Amino acid sequence: MWFCPSSARLSKRFFTLKGSSIYERLGLKKIINAGGRFTTLGASLMAPEVVEAMVEAARSYVVIDDLQEKANEVIARITGAEAGYVTTGAAAGIAIATAACMTGKDLTKIQQLPDATGMKDEVIIQRGHFIFFARMARIAGAKLVEVGDVNGTQPEQIEGAINEKTAAILYIVSHHCVQKGIVPLEKVIEIAHRRGVPVIVDAAAEVNLNKNIALGADLVTFSGGKAIEGPGSSGILCGRKDLIEACVLQEKNIARTMKVSKEEMVGLLAALERYEKKDRKAEVEAWNKKAEYIADQLEDLPHVTVSLVLDEAERPIKRTQLKLDEERLGFTANEVYGDLKSGNPRIFLRPHYLNLGMLLIDPRPMAEGDEVIVVNRIKEVFTKKSKEYDRKRC
Repeated sequence: MWFCPSSARLSKRFFTLKGSSIYERLGLKKIINAGGRFTTLGASLMAPEVVEAMVEAARSYVVIDDLQEKANEVIARITGAEAGYVTTGAAAGIAIATAACMTGKDLTKIQQLPDATGMKDEVIIQRGHFIFFARMARIAGAKLVEVGDVNGTQPEQIEGAINEKTAAILYIVSHHCVQKGIVPLEKVIEIAHRRGVPVIVDAAAEVNLNKNIALGADLVTFSGGKAIEGPGSSGILCGRKDLIEACVLQEKNIARTMKVSKEEMVGLLAALERYEKKDRKAEVEAWNKKAEYIADQLEDLPHVTVSLVLDEAERPIKRTQLKLDEERLGFTANEVYGDLKSGNPRIFLRPHYLNLGMLLIDPRPMAEGDEVIVVNRIKEVFTKKSKEYDRKRC
């Protein structure tokens, strides 16, 4: 048996180091996430009952196919879909859903992928939806056919792109996407179904698990680690029974690289059941209260316009926005962001509009009391940078 003494020493040292968290014992700084449920920051935090379910799952064996079948029942019930399937995340869901639309339940075609010779292999997407995640369709061997431009799409452009090679239409719901001028999902579904084409919806971070299925989407993929607050490397696909069955069969080929552990499946199911019982109204009120507190505490910052803004993708989220007059301040939003990110604790704000001189603070991922730390650190950074600017001018 291979044995590495240095590895053994490292393991022993790791478990005896002092620190308030496992990451600090690894030598990493504490993080306050005030930016959003970003995969790069570990998505969401799991509730104790979700973690306990995963620990319990780790202590016993189970037939994975049986567990997936039970998951199918839970996902179908909670989403209102005909069937459901646990994936390793929303991006994996796009790849598997695309493959299912290309092959159906034909095992020969399934095992031929990503060689799509002789199959329907075109996936239509509006150009304003072509973000990084859309490329996951290519894992299945599909070709992405863009329609419209970044300023918008006309329904007839989608209709005109449909042909005998069209496997599906991919619709992405995300704040990263162009919001205006896009053909809405209802219209996309109407066009697609009239032409016998399935619609795949990437709803990775969406709060409403029922909406897209109710509108008639054929397959919808969600991240398990964002709004659902399950394991970060989990997700769900839900939709038509025949297409979900085709998704399951992709495990015979490309989905083998995306297999889900028993612990992640059980953790996701525990998170889904918790999600189903949540008081969504109270949760949103708590978020808004934090956002309002931050806005109130920072409203006197010089040369800063403080406001509450709604989420771009129309989720029920208010964020605190700081619009900096960078010329009068003598420093930029990007510099403030960098100072917060490099401090201890490291504070991450929402970076999407730094080029416009804006800092955005998302209340959702913050633990109780984090909002006070964030406010105090922002004030400290502004004071420090203002003094530095004054010294430069003297």
